[in-house]
Amino acid sequence: MTIETISTNRAFGGVQGVYRHASAETGTDMTFSVFVPPQAEAGKKLPVVWYLSGLTCTHANVTEKGEFRRACAELGLIFVAPDTSPRGEGVPDDAEGAYDFGLGAGFYVDATEAPFAANYRMRSYIERELPALIAEHFPADMERQGITGHSMGGHGALTIALRNPGRYRSVSAFAPIVSPLRCPWGEKALTGYVGADRAGWRQYDATALIEDGARLPELLVDQGEADNFLEGQLKPQLLAEACAAADIPLTLRMQPGYDHSYYFISTFMEDHLRWHAERLG
Repeated sequence: MTIETISTNRAFGGVQGVYRHASAETGTDMTFSVFVPPQAEAGKKLPVVWYLSGLTCTHANVTEKGEFRRACAELGLIFVAPDTSPRGEGVPDDAEGAYDFGLGAGFYVDATEAPFAANYRMRSYIERELPALIAEHFPADMERQGITGHSMGGHGALTIALRNPGRYRSVSAFAPIVSPLRCPWGEKALTGYVGADRAGWRQYDATALIEDGARLPELLVDQGEADNFLEGQLKPQLLAEACAAADIPLTLRMQPGYDHSYYFISTFMEDHLRWHAERLG
């Protein structure tokens, strides 16, 4: 598997890179960013934290606004930020150009419905193809992986971790969509990508996966109390109820005054990275 280097920049003693490759899963070129901290220069393999972005985003949003590099450089963490959907000429989009479906809104599922099934395979891309690429081209210790994400990416982080027990030693999220079965964003996306049969949606819903027996050792979630999407789309209380019923230790921090933006994410990014580093060794 080959990759093309789009750019590299020195930062906090490490290297922030942006890369592109031809994806077999999506049938498109995919772009992602990787920060490799200075500890890699000693020939060490380092733990990896995956960050999955939310609706409308690319790899660039967190790369430019996430304020993660200083902490990753101190803690010795590789930080990987994929895109949120396939892109390119011929990739199907929402017919009306809506922001919450199609390009930029892959929802980390493997689509089964036409015309999306050919390209929208973000579940397999994140779970299989991109990790193999990272392991081949970067000094990544794939036995020490953590995963986090924001909003739609928080949904992705939670569901991917729940479906792959033991792969991720640490899991966290920023304002995640915790139950796509019970919010407008999720209902639209899952209907369009995987069809009207709601039973098939459960593999893409964190609360449903927990109800069906999936488990995590523990979980950290930050949620802004001034988030415009809190009540209608995010509903963190549903995750709290599912974790309580399943005896999953959940630290849910409701943050007064914070919204859904990268001002919120960047404020608590270091907390999350330190939490991951403690568990990744």
